[in-house]
Amino acid sequence: MIEKPLTPADVEFVTTLHGDDPVSFVVLMQPRGDQDRLLRAIDDVALGELEHAVREADEPEGEEALLPAERALSHSLAALRAAGSEAVGQVVERHPLDLLRSVVDQTRADEVIVLTAPHFVEEFFHRDWASRARHKVGVPVLKLFSHAVDEGTTAGG
Repeated sequence: MIEKPLTPADVEFVTTLHGDDPVSFVVLMQPRGDQDRLLRAIDDVALGELEHAVREADEPEGEEALLPAERALSHSLAALRAAGSEAVGQVVERHPLDLLRSVVDQTRADEVIVLTAPHFVEEFFHRDWASRARHKVGVPVLKLFSHAVDEGTTAGG
């Protein structure tokens, strides 16, 4: 499960987690909108990224976030494939943890990787995606923090 497009560092990290063993990925892209804007702003302030906190209101959410999420997913799948892994995925519009559980069951996944930005408030209360998934999916859940993309770089385009 991801929230942003995978960076080259993210792709390298997740594709090499298991050494030379072949891996395949089912990527679920969670678009913006299911998190509280205030919580994201608090996270930005906690990370010292005041400019991001100020710009939170400018970021698309809900229906407006679907197209950017589809682009991010497409970019991420292409990057995983270019690294030699099998990869499929979809944008999650509703009930992400139910869909995650279904994917785990259908694919007989060995583990779930949640690649996310830090969410201090949600993590403190164990309401972040990884903590919630641990109680739902029945396989190990590995939480990783995504690498930042430079401001001048756009994923997939």
